[in-house]
Parts: sequence; C-alpha cells; structure tokens
Amino acid sequence: MPTIHDEEFGTVVIRKNAKARQLRIRVAPDGTLRASMPSYAPTFLLKRLLKTSRNDIRKMLIEAIPHHSYTQGQQIGKSHTLIVQKGTSLTAKRVKQQLVLTLPSNETLDSPAVKTLLRAEVISILRIESKKHLPRRLEYLASTYGFNYNKVRFSHASSRWGSCSSAGTISLNIALMKLPFELIDYVLIHELAHTVEMNHSERFWRLVAQGDPAYKQHRKVLKNETPSI
Repeated sequence: MPTIHDEEFGTVVIRKNAKARQLRIRVAPDGTLRASMPSYAPTFLLKRLLKTSRNDIRKMLIEAIPHHSYTQGQQIGKSHTLIVQKGTSLTAKRVKQQLVLTLPSNETLDSPAVKTLLRAEVISILRIESKKHLPRRLEYLASTYGFNYNKVRFSHASSRWGSCSSAGTISLNIALMKLPFELIDYVLIHELAHTVEMNHSERFWRLVAQGDPAYKQHRKVLKNETPSI
C-alpha cells in the first residue's frame, strides 16, 4: 500500500477505496496511522488533514495506548522510585530520587484521579531525563557510525518509540527512558539508519547491524514492551 511520512506521526499507510466518500484517519492495532480515502482524492488532501488536525490525531493516539499501571516501589525512568503513603489528601511530589504519592483512604492506585496525577508526574520525569540523556547519546552514536541528522524532538503522544522524517528530524518517545540502555541504543540506531534508508530494506538492516550487532535480539525483546505512560 502507498504511504506518506509525517514528521511527527511517522509513516501513514494509505488505502484508497472507490466506495469511500470522505477521508478518514484511524489508529491501527500496531499504533500506526491508517488513512482511508476516495480513489480519486489527491494525496495533498491527506497531508493537509494531518496538518490541520494534529491535536485530534494526538488525542486519538493517546487514547489508543493502554495506560500504564503503577505499583509501590516501581522504578520511574532511570532516577526515581515510586513511594506510596497514606494521607488525608491526594498529592504527588518529587523528593530527591523519589516520587512520593500520598493516597487518602478512599483512593487506590487504580483510581482514575490517581492515574491521571501519576501520569502527569511520570511524563515530567521522563521528559527531563530524555532531554538530558537522549540527545547526547544520539549525537555520540551518529558520530561513531557515520550518520547525520537534522534535529531531534520529543513526544509522548505516540505509540511508537521513535521515527525519522525525510528531512532528517528524529522524533523520540520520552517513554524510551523506561527501557534498558541497550534497547534505547537499538531504537536510536534504528532511527539513525532511517536517515540513510527510509524503508526497512536489506541495506537498512545492514546499517542497523553496524551499530548494533545484536539488533535481532533487541528487536525481539522490544516487541514485548510498550511506550505507554
């Protein structure tokens, strides 16, 4: 099927249908965007819809991602541990290397209000860590293996670990900081390889193998992880 590449959303698969009367975008089970459009509709209409509907699409992607469940003592990113304590009001605050959640008696870790509060704090922690670690690591890997990219950006409204645009912009999900460092490196090298080869051809995987000889194992392990926050 034909595709287009969006700088923020990555590859969008296009399905043209003679019976379709309007252009629709949905999130596929694998987290990618799928566009259904009339067979006569030009591709620029899809590009325009992606540009004008970014907030709605971000919301679709967030809703499509199963939100994470949290437990006492859980590691948050690389630097924090979740500590749950009882109290009179619902609060969450960062104290040194801890994320301290205070729960009143009528709330649990599975309560919607608690999940919303925790998610906001976790996003903040992961974003800080991502901006501190990932650009330096990406620059190092690019320099070591001879890749060039234009710029790097961060997001969390995605079911993808990363993407690379044809203009050389690499987008990285802040949820990468939940992964072991070897899997983070695999994702970074994967996206750097896309600066040379946009598809997943044999040449692409040879480029990945240069930076990560164990990429097949890392790729297999990564399939069991999810970028949900």
